[in-house]
Amino acid sequence: MADVILNLVNMPIFKKLMTMPLQDLFNEIEVQTLRGKRPKLDTRFHRDFDVDLEGDILEWSDKNSTLDFSKSIILQPVSKGDINEFGILLAKWSSKSEWKCWDARLFLYLEPSLNNPIESSDEFLSFSIWNDFAIALSRTDKKSYSESVVLDWMGRREGFGETMEPSEDPRILPTMAAHKSSSELLHIFLDNLQSKDINLLIGREYLEPTLWSINGVSLVDSMEDKYE
Repeated sequence: MADVILNLVNMPIFKKLMTMPLQDLFNEIEVQTLRGKRPKLDTRFHRDFDVDLEGDILEWSDKNSTLDFSKSIILQPVSKGDINEFGILLAKWSSKSEWKCWDARLFLYLEPSLNNPIESSDEFLSFSIWNDFAIALSRTDKKSYSESVVLDWMGRREGFGETMEPSEDPRILPTMAAHKSSSELLHIFLDNLQSKDINLLIGREYLEPTLWSINGVSLVDSMEDKYE
């Protein structure tokens, strides 16, 4: 099972990085001043470490020998796939927080709050379903939502004939606690989408870079129009 990965991207910061000449960008990485341009981390969540993203950005540069360092990423003589790969790194750099979850568990977290069942895990890559879900969450509080997730999980277990007695299955209480914690964090996470400067980067482990999106728009299709 692969994780679906969500990042809350500060769009003014992302736009600034997308339009910065690569020489300036790489220089700031080398002297570590770019770190001052990252959004403040919401300490309730994880995000990629500075040093890891810096290494990935420089590694991307080393793989592309035709770069014009006087120009920004959107004007480079490289494939759209390479540009999109770099854009994902910059979007993650511009992220204030990340939330990730196994595909299988997302059915538990989303379906109790949506009117229609989710037919396929591919729907978790759609911004529309996350937007609808965030709207639904805005109508309830964190505790009530978390309780609905746990009750749904219990109902599914019982439907499969699984026990809910901790004495018979020692994993029940830790799993219940994990669902409660993860769902509460998801409620907090998506509440941030109400900010006008925040967009949602959606992707998945091992997913082709061209299939990642920000607020439902593919980076590879929108970069030139949106950031020039």
